[in-house]
Amino acid sequence: MAFSAGGGSGPKSDMNVVPLIDILLVLLIIFMVTAPTPASLINVTLPQRMRNPPPPPPTEPPPPVKLQILSSGEILINGTPAPLSTLEDQFADITQVRTQVLKPEEQPKLEIEVDAEAEYEVLAKVLARAKNAQMEKIAFVDQVAQ
Repeated sequence: MAFSAGGGSGPKSDMNVVPLIDILLVLLIIFMVTAPTPASLINVTLPQRMRNPPPPPPTEPPPPVKLQILSSGEILINGTPAPLSTLEDQFADITQVRTQVLKPEEQPKLEIEVDAEAEYEVLAKVLARAKNAQMEKIAFVDQVAQ
């Protein structure tokens, strides 16, 4: 057991590691606090690739439904008079709302032609009934000058 009493020996050249350890501990705490916490696992079902996918069946769009609103307030569907009270039922039959709603690409287009003197209220009621029957494709047809 050799101890030096402090006499006779020169300056001590040992490195003081206490401040270095203090700095390393502070850095460790900083990195632990700022590290992102692991996120909870989310189960995702990814689509699987099919080797020979079946070709999509060719679909031809159904013929459009032509609706005319005359200046007298009369409504014609494909040339046949239709009262406003039964219009929503006819639209529901077209979109098959009672059985299953057709996809927008399978629904026929509703082409509305309105006389210039027709009242807006009739058009608004027709559009409301078409919306209630879940019709997606509605178009307005300009009258061609003859």
